[in-house]
Amino acid sequence: MNNTDKIYNLAVAGVQQLIPYKAGKPIEELERELGLTQVIKLASNENPLGPGKKALTAIQAALPLLALYPDGSGFTLKQALAEKYAVDVSQITLGNGSNEILELVARAFLTPEHEVVFSQHAFAVYPIVTQAVGATAVVVPALNYGHDLDAMLQAVNAKTRLVFIANPNNPTGTLLSQASLERFINALPDTCVCVLDEAYFEFVSSVESINSIDWLKKFPNLLITRTFSKAYGLAGLRMGYGLSSPEMADILNRVRQPFNNNTLALVAAEAALGDDEHLQQTITINALGMQQLTNGFKNLGLEWIPSAGNFVSVDLKQAGQPIYEALLRKGVIVRPIGNYELPHHLRISIGTAAENQLFLQALTETLADV
Repeated sequence: MNNTDKIYNLAVAGVQQLIPYKAGKPIEELERELGLTQVIKLASNENPLGPGKKALTAIQAALPLLALYPDGSGFTLKQALAEKYAVDVSQITLGNGSNEILELVARAFLTPEHEVVFSQHAFAVYPIVTQAVGATAVVVPALNYGHDLDAMLQAVNAKTRLVFIANPNNPTGTLLSQASLERFINALPDTCVCVLDEAYFEFVSSVESINSIDWLKKFPNLLITRTFSKAYGLAGLRMGYGLSSPEMADILNRVRQPFNNNTLALVAAEAALGDDEHLQQTITINALGMQQLTNGFKNLGLEWIPSAGNFVSVDLKQAGQPIYEALLRKGVIVRPIGNYELPHHLRISIGTAAENQLFLQALTETLADV
């Protein structure tokens, strides 16, 4: 055994076997690797409009404060969130992206004696945070690429401490109905925490939208996680939040690190929350882009998973990885999702009309060559 192996063996068992999360390839990395000068990235479900003017103005105004520690309680952002969603400040937990909230709930509630239930094709962070604390993941086969709530409920037992549900789901974009989801949460034992991951909820049409916040009054074991990374265009600042009972928020804040949100993230998120114009522009360009991409898929004879998010997964009817790599050589970054057990699919983030067209052109050329 060499010295390197000794270090690995010192790590806790769950971490020893973990495979790190692989993010979408950065534009700069592809430019370095292939010497490209024009690259579009449709891989990480980012907002093609970027941050709004109000957020950028708030960031500019806060720059002189960077020598000072941020407000560790996030007081003004919590006040704004509480007002917008008609909850109490004590029900809010701020995270370094909603990913951190997922990690906090795992650290706070899980031990190696516990089980965690989530769906096949669900967000990759769920198994990561589960395994990192040594808990057992119970992965329930998907139903039509989404959550099979009946089967998930059957998987819950006395050892189950957490259930993760993404609605809409990433990377498939599937959406659960309000009635089915409410029935599921209501049927859970009070010894099981339900984490409802709503990172993409702003993109859900008003006809299908679920007001899950109302459920907080009757489900003290419910935690809703949301983010400013997607619809608000602040992915680079890493700002997310959890909404729950005051008691659950108190527990999460006990393991939350002080100053986990930087000053620029705090002020930008507060400003973005009040920028309805930018949010509506984002929702509009997303709807138009979704139609543009799915029309393109239809013209190519391809099927896709209907998505309620700001991305869509297309079925290539062949291995997705070679197509992904061929698109990279054309300066187009998308997301292969073989690690989600969808080896024939690519997930495409909705971009601007021009970006969407460049992707469709590159895909058409690539498929013609194989």
